[in-house]
Amino acid sequence: MASALLWLSTFGLGIPCLMAIRNLSLGRGIPYVFGYPAYGGGAFERHGIPTSIPLLIGFLVVVLVVGYAGWLLWNGHKSGAVLALIMLVPEAIYWWGFDLPFPPIAAVIRTVLILINWAILV
Repeated sequence: MASALLWLSTFGLGIPCLMAIRNLSLGRGIPYVFGYPAYGGGAFERHGIPTSIPLLIGFLVVVLVVGYAGWLLWNGHKSGAVLALIMLVPEAIYWWGFDLPFPPIAAVIRTVLILINWAILV
């Protein structure tokens, strides 16, 4: 289940991130997903950090690493659990900066699941 939540983060956040990168590279504005700006207008911008292609690429790298952690975890590797826990820090920075409300909820659930099942990982 924790692996599935990691993959959900990767796809659920990565696909809109790719859309935002594409739009910015074409000189368009940030796309809207379900009526909300995809990675625009958040705390980063309120603190003078505009949404840019390098910022979005950094976030994309973070969500891809999270997906890799999910793959490792799916295969029972403790390294996937460790990586998922380490990635909470960069993820949280982006969640805060882009005002993403749902990923922290999934992160709490997946972290609890990882910790509960820590002993069975190799």
